[in-house]
Amino acid sequence: MLKILLAGGGTAGHVNPALAIAEIIKEKHSDAEFAFAGTPDGIEARLVPNAGYKFYPIKVKGFQRKLNFNNIKRNIKAASYLLTAGKNANKIIDDFKPDLVVGTGGYVSGPVVRAAAKRGIKTAIHEQNAYPGVTNKLLSKEVDKVMLTVKEACDYLEKDIDITVTGLPVRKSFAVSDKSEARKKLGIPKDAICVLSTGGSLGARTINNSAKALFKWYQEENIDVYYIHSYGTYSGYKGYKDDLKAQGIDVDDKRFIISDYVDMSVCMAASDLVISRCGANTLNELESVGRGSILIPSPNVAGNHQYYNGLVLQNADAAIVIEEKDLTDEKIVSTVRDLISSRDRLATLSENARGLYIQDTNERIYSVLSELLKDVIIKR
Repeated sequence: MLKILLAGGGTAGHVNPALAIAEIIKEKHSDAEFAFAGTPDGIEARLVPNAGYKFYPIKVKGFQRKLNFNNIKRNIKAASYLLTAGKNANKIIDDFKPDLVVGTGGYVSGPVVRAAAKRGIKTAIHEQNAYPGVTNKLLSKEVDKVMLTVKEACDYLEKDIDITVTGLPVRKSFAVSDKSEARKKLGIPKDAICVLSTGGSLGARTINNSAKALFKWYQEENIDVYYIHSYGTYSGYKGYKDDLKAQGIDVDDKRFIISDYVDMSVCMAASDLVISRCGANTLNELESVGRGSILIPSPNVAGNHQYYNGLVLQNADAAIVIEEKDLTDEKIVSTVRDLISSRDRLATLSENARGLYIQDTNERIYSVLSELLKDVIIKR
């Protein structure tokens, strides 16, 4: 029986690829055993057990470069965790005895993958972003195989590393989404223009504010468009619809779907244009469905990696990137106006997005990992 240990966490962007990799291996080796190492207070502590996998908690925090009182306290705690992380990682490896360890990013993957590499256990990492995270940059020099979502990430890694561009696994619901069926579910006419905006599951204040400007414009100028906006489940946005009403916006307009959470695979399939952040998973979903987009990178992420993610699509003429420092109500309205007034332009963006999608991602990932596991597979 193969035993695979996956390590990654902190955000869903690191956890979901790990879960997807487990499913890819499981399809080929139904009796394989999996375990995950992650932080006890991260989203992985919920997602991994819910998926039915064994979970090993390990405390790790990143250091903050900007020094203030709160960050100094955090750095002291991070230093204390660092002193024990290696020992705890080795305890996990001793207990589970993996044949392969795969890291998918986040600080927690560092000590686990590094400990495995030092002990001669086969190791691999998967980097989701166009600008690799600090942990994966360091691990790339120590592991047997490096998998990347996009080729642009190669520019930030050393040249003698064993790299394969695999793409990023996408949720199955996106792979089977159909535009006409999605529109039937949502009550959107097949020939209408539909715009979707989202700041992710929790929401994003910047995108919520831009949506307010768009709602106002749609209604004041009676723009013939259907508009879906997901404002997020973060508690601070509970009053979002009341804010819209206070500004004179008819939230009951039949052309509008306004909700804290939506089925993104259905809504993205129904749309002609998507306004969103630039997380790797979101962009991969845009590519898999084939949708043009307006991308607003979050400036509050490590290494400004969302900006670099967005540039991959913009450089392929699959999206328009607007940085927050350049974003105004007038800018978002004029950009949307220009795009929805030209179906040919929307079609070009969508076709180019679809062209970026790597269709055989699962096969590429399995090929990389099976190469590392071949000796174990032969023996067993």
